[in-house]
Amino acid sequence: MAFERGVVRMRLRRKARAGWAIVLSLVLAGCGVGGGGGWGSIGGGLKDGSVPPQYVSWILKAGAICPQIPPAIIAAQIEAESNWNPKAVSPANAKGLSQFIPGTWATYGVDGDGDHIADPFNPFDAIMSQGTYDCVIAKDLADDVASGRVKGDIVSVTLAGYNAGPGAVTEHHGIPPYRETQSYVAAILKSAAKYQGSLSGGGNVPSGGGVGGSIVAAARRGLGLPYIWGGGGSHGPTGGGFDCSGLTQYAVFAGTGGRVEIPRTSQTQRGAGHSIPSTPQAMQPGDVIVINNDGNWGHVGLYIGRGQMIHAPRPGKTVEIVDLDPYWTQFPWDVRRMA
Repeated sequence: MAFERGVVRMRLRRKARAGWAIVLSLVLAGCGVGGGGGWGSIGGGLKDGSVPPQYVSWILKAGAICPQIPPAIIAAQIEAESNWNPKAVSPANAKGLSQFIPGTWATYGVDGDGDHIADPFNPFDAIMSQGTYDCVIAKDLADDVASGRVKGDIVSVTLAGYNAGPGAVTEHHGIPPYRETQSYVAAILKSAAKYQGSLSGGGNVPSGGGVGGSIVAAARRGLGLPYIWGGGGSHGPTGGGFDCSGLTQYAVFAGTGGRVEIPRTSQTQRGAGHSIPSTPQAMQPGDVIVINNDGNWGHVGLYIGRGQMIHAPRPGKTVEIVDLDPYWTQFPWDVRRMA
């Protein structure tokens, strides 16, 4: 069960952070600039009927705190932790739906439902605290994953950190060689599929058809890869990741089978292809959105439909899916259809 291994290590490492200050520090956006606030954008949805209905909105909120941990992972993690029992108590005194030990709860427990009490047995508090702590771990491990000091994808090592403690992950340069932790990570990654909403449903990633759908599908292969300044190009990631324009250059090249190769920078991509009105009626999946968020048309993303784009945001983050409204709609756009 979660938190039984590495309890002392975790207690030593979980100091000097608290409540919503942690959440606000995690919700950042922009290719090299700070971005929106609040809960961030929901990266993916939930399959209808897959979780108890009273928890759906809370899991969606917790799965929107950071792009690395979407709602389906939150739901699968709850199943692994407590099998949806909000009153569960483990032999190690881990409590509630998300199985927090007291020392961890003292630092990361939040009042999710606004009743002025942070209670691990309150499922709404537990879910929001779980999302918060997952994202703290993901943020702490991001640089090590990007540099290769920690092996594995950011989702897997974050889950390992939740179970065994982030210190164990850094000590072993990846998922620790503990049978419990390795089984825990594998079980969550496997069961997440049954919670993930259909790609044709609201709040998910529509791939579309034709060449635009192929461009989106190519971009989606980069989800979770770290932002690397100058990273990526027509033939894929470099240095283990992408920057914003490297991702779009790759997606267009791969999605068109190598027939279309667009320029490398956001500014030069603004002059490629054909200009499209920046309206929902005109835009199609696969269109490139060049955004003037810095006075120099310094950011670019790929439209995927339903008001969302996929992009490589900034150092310290990973390729993610975000809603365009409200943050990105405040800036001028130039939408380009490359194929």
